[in-house]
Amino acid sequence: MADRSLRGMRLGGQSLQSEEGVVFSERQTRNYRAADGNTFSVIFAADAEIPERWTSPKTSQEGVLLNDNGSVAAGAAKEVKPARTHWDMLLERRSRDELEELLQERLTYLRSRRGKTNDQKAS
Repeated sequence: MADRSLRGMRLGGQSLQSEEGVVFSERQTRNYRAADGNTFSVIFAADAEIPERWTSPKTSQEGVLLNDNGSVAAGAAKEVKPARTHWDMLLERRSRDELEELLQERLTYLRSRRGKTNDQKAS
């Protein structure tokens, strides 16, 4: 009985659902340009926040957002600050002279400890 009800249907071949009554959300297309000059388009929802950079699906290079006239968008052109290193943060708290003094104090302390342990082993 089950064979008769499925006769003529390609299971998984096509959907029984139609697009009748379906309302698609509004969309917008934005263009990006990679460093090699490759331009590509990305479709976003109309109310989405548009990122200034996007990775190209073909070349995997990062592209910058373009205006409608083809020029680089104002926000996308700004330079990114390099990340602060531990050394940079240390120099914000102490001067180089203070760091040199602390280094000498620590080296003196470590050398004195090493000297005591060597004397104890010799005894």
